[in-house]
Amino acid sequence: MAVDYSGVTEVVGHRLTHEALSMIYTRYAFGAGLVEGRDVLEVASGGGPGLGYLAKRARRVMGGDYTAPLLARAAHHYQGEIPLVQLDAHALPFRAASFGAVILFEALYYLGEPRRFVAEAERVLGRPGCLVISSVNREWSDFNPSPLSTRYLSGQELSSLLRECGFETTLYGAFPVVRDSARARAVSAIRRTAVWLHLIPPTMKGKEILKRLFIGRLVECPTEVADAMAPYCPPTPLRIDAPIRDYKVLFAVGHRC
Repeated sequence: MAVDYSGVTEVVGHRLTHEALSMIYTRYAFGAGLVEGRDVLEVASGGGPGLGYLAKRARRVMGGDYTAPLLARAAHHYQGEIPLVQLDAHALPFRAASFGAVILFEALYYLGEPRRFVAEAERVLGRPGCLVISSVNREWSDFNPSPLSTRYLSGQELSSLLRECGFETTLYGAFPVVRDSARARAVSAIRRTAVWLHLIPPTMKGKEILKRLFIGRLVECPTEVADAMAPYCPPTPLRIDAPIRDYKVLFAVGHRC
């Protein structure tokens, strides 16, 4: 039976923390700077909030997702301006060297075989080519896995996977862990306890209730990413010779030269 990822995907109608909105903006602002002038495929593009933003910088953009209702949302918004295709990330339906860049944001951990995706990305990329992946950092102390996830890779594992598939790879960290106030420390402790006791709701909608209680005012998820819609957190290049616990989000950028 096909898995429907609609319930764990940020879409219009969901309300997010200000930090979550900043994370969305940072993903696409960072990615757009890497794919400028290229033919771009975003895998797991969901409802397509970043496709229009990427299209302003790229030569051509295509979105692909496994879940038909999410693609329908994107199709309704873009009205045929951006090509969309239903796909399985393990077997991309494109010829070799079809794209100059492949993007996968916050979805690698849903794949049963992440190596197959990375190998497929390498196949459909031309030379030069760029693969950009973002993922929540499983070594962050407040990490909470998605109920539909299969496995989260550490920074070291993610970097190694890309290198083994032929990419020259740089790992970045974003959203430093900061607990410089009593409130921040208290929220962190509550979050860790809720994760340990399996009290975190499994869907985005369910999580909104806890966020409103413990974090405060939320903002609506945008239909489309726009410049300066939230603070940008510049990703920082990382060394990978030790566990990475000081960042909430990881970016892995692989190049084929």
